Amino acid sequence: MKISKDKLVFRILGVFLIILITVFCVVPFVLIVTGSMTSQASILRDGYRFVPKEISFEAYKIIFDSPNMLLKAYAVTIGITVIGALLGLFLTSMASYVLVSKDFKYRNHFSFYFYFTTIFGGGLVPWYIMMVKYLKMKNTYTSLVFPLLMNVIYILIMKNFMKSIPDAIFESAKLDGAGDFTIFINLVLPLSKPALATIGLFIALNYWNDWYNAMLFIDKQELYPLQYFLYNILSKLDFINQSASRSGVPVPQMPSEPMKLAMTVVATGPIVLLYPFIQKYFVKGITIGAVKG
Repeated sequence: MKISKDKLVFRILGVFLIILITVFCVVPFVLIVTGSMTSQASILRDGYRFVPKEISFEAYKIIFDSPNMLLKAYAVTIGITVIGALLGLFLTSMASYVLVSKDFKYRNHFSFYFYFTTIFGGGLVPWYIMMVKYLKMKNTYTSLVFPLLMNVIYILIMKNFMKSIPDAIFESAKLDGAGDFTIFINLVLPLSKPALATIGLFIALNYWNDWYNAMLFIDKQELYPLQYFLYNILSKLDFINQSASRSGVPVPQMPSEPMKLAMTVVATGPIVLLYPFIQKYFVKGITIGAVKG
């Protein structure tokens, strides 16, 4: 089949653009990996390079110095990510189904209430007092799961996706005697797989990258998630370097710069491996959720 000149030029430009975008995405990650294997002195002297002048794995040695604590932090992060993503996804999809259901006459009022919370909030101090004093969530796993459980933006995206499901499906199911929960479990969830995969990835990423809630509510080291565990290591290295520079004592520089990059590699590895398996659902869910209004 002969391709016209215009289509050929368009395809060549498209391939070139994709290659260019791929290079822009891959190059920073390569710099992160090579920088994490570079010595502190080399980074301060020569900057970040694709080929390190002085290879050093000191940053990884410090991170893996306490393998039991690192594995425990991984276990905590994986646990709260899986539990939080599944529970948050279930509650988000259920709230979206209620808001899109025409039988619920107050759905617009509740939609406004949800949206209102994205504009105004009570502030950090009242929230902290409520979590610690009244809900008793200090040094508990629930303090890592509860704050990120639901997000209004995700509810609106899921709601817009569910609007694309034909009303005839709901009406025929109700004529057959199915209740709302049966319709939600047996019809809505199977038809919403692209949106579920998309929102599930968003929620999982929020839990995986969270360190702020651990800083507020967790004092016990055995409850540290991965991000906060790595953050503490980096804070200690920065403190040692600053103390040494102020005292004027000639001591070797701790690898704080390679440590930042090594932390990125350790923290993002599982997410990078997971993403290709749900990429097709992710793209479809984003497209439909954005187009439907």
